[in-house]
Amino acid sequence: MEKIVQINDLVNSIVWGPYMIALLVGTGIFLSFRLGLPQIFNFRFIMRNTVGKMFKKTSGVDGDITSGQAGLTAIAAVVGTGNIAGVATAIAIGGPGAVFWMWVSAFFGMASKFSEIALGIKYREKKEDGSIAGGAMYYLDKGLHNKFLSYFFCIMVIITYFIMGAVVDTNSIALSVQEQWGVKPIITGVILSALTAVVILGGIKRMGQVCEFLTPFMGGLYILTGISILILNATEVPGAIALIFTSAFKPIAATGGFAGAAIGQIVKMGFARGLFSNEAGMGSSPIIHSSAQVNHPIEQAIWGVAEVFIDTIIICTITAIAIVVSGEWTTGVSGVALTMRAFNKTLPGNIGSYIVLFSAILFGYSCLISVNYYCERAGEYLFGPKCIKPMRILWVIFIVVGSIGGLEFVWALADTANGLMAIPNLIGLIFLSGTVVNLKKDFFSKNKSENTGN
Repeated sequence: MEKIVQINDLVNSIVWGPYMIALLVGTGIFLSFRLGLPQIFNFRFIMRNTVGKMFKKTSGVDGDITSGQAGLTAIAAVVGTGNIAGVATAIAIGGPGAVFWMWVSAFFGMASKFSEIALGIKYREKKEDGSIAGGAMYYLDKGLHNKFLSYFFCIMVIITYFIMGAVVDTNSIALSVQEQWGVKPIITGVILSALTAVVILGGIKRMGQVCEFLTPFMGGLYILTGISILILNATEVPGAIALIFTSAFKPIAATGGFAGAAIGQIVKMGFARGLFSNEAGMGSSPIIHSSAQVNHPIEQAIWGVAEVFIDTIIICTITAIAIVVSGEWTTGVSGVALTMRAFNKTLPGNIGSYIVLFSAILFGYSCLISVNYYCERAGEYLFGPKCIKPMRILWVIFIVVGSIGGLEFVWALADTANGLMAIPNLIGLIFLSGTVVNLKKDFFSKNKSENTGN
């Protein structure tokens, strides 16, 4: 086991070294400006036609689920324990400054996710059974004409999400339940595996129906809690935000249980946890979005901006401000336990820990029922439809295994897999960026009647 940890640490240091960060952020910056900064100049149009129309029904259009169901299912897949445990881990290791770099990665990541969803829709294909399949593997294959990158991407999707989803999310939920009620992790794992099986055996349509209800509910609860924290701790919030900005650019000395952090570590933690949270640039979300019933790729691509905004700018920020305001980040505690302590301190009574626990369970469960679909489609691309049922069974087994995993090593392994998965997708986004630009021009030229610039 020690040898495996050492190998992973070596690969992780390469994957999350300066070159990978430059590729990740550089791609987002490149796409942002080449597309005319849609996350700024088309923001109102985007929110009005995504969140504002999330329950709109469609018919007579190719696709398995509605545009809103696809968007909400994708949000359910990214709004997971990374928003609770991931943010806490970033601050516990890199300090409050890591949050700033999460924001930076999210801002430019909006353009990356916009682009990958657009390409996913453009190059999607209809299967023999009438279902729709798409994702980075299809535009790497049909758009970039590179089979090697498409196969490598699919292999990394399966590895990444069996670690990130089945193991990491289950592990975080199990530990939070144990922290609050003393329930053995294996019991939590068995219950989660059964509840997940009920949904995933129904395929993408059942996932879409469940997430259409679950996502607004769990997101709304957490956002309302965040607003309460801001109001109740209004005098402390400006100082917390100032600390996030100032500590993003200077080393932080050790204090209390906090070991201190160098600039490189602060930046690395911010970008690594940012990517883990919103998955912008990884090429995963298009797998779900490609099932949407839309007439034009950009019609669904705008969900990419909304997805990252809701996940990182809103939900992750709520977690971050609560942790910084509470001062608990200096205690040496990490993960879900740190967020629970922070919410307890910033909200009256012990209500905070219960809200975090409830949110961790809902966020994690939403991921468990959603990201399995990524693995299914990647497996189908590699091995054909016969692998789908065995993969669902294996997914349920891995949920139980994940409940008893070690947190620190699991997070490190997830970071490594994340980075490796992103590489082929980022290459595809760069070389196919011209296609996205043309799609965006075509779409907005047909929607001149709406004020897309405001």
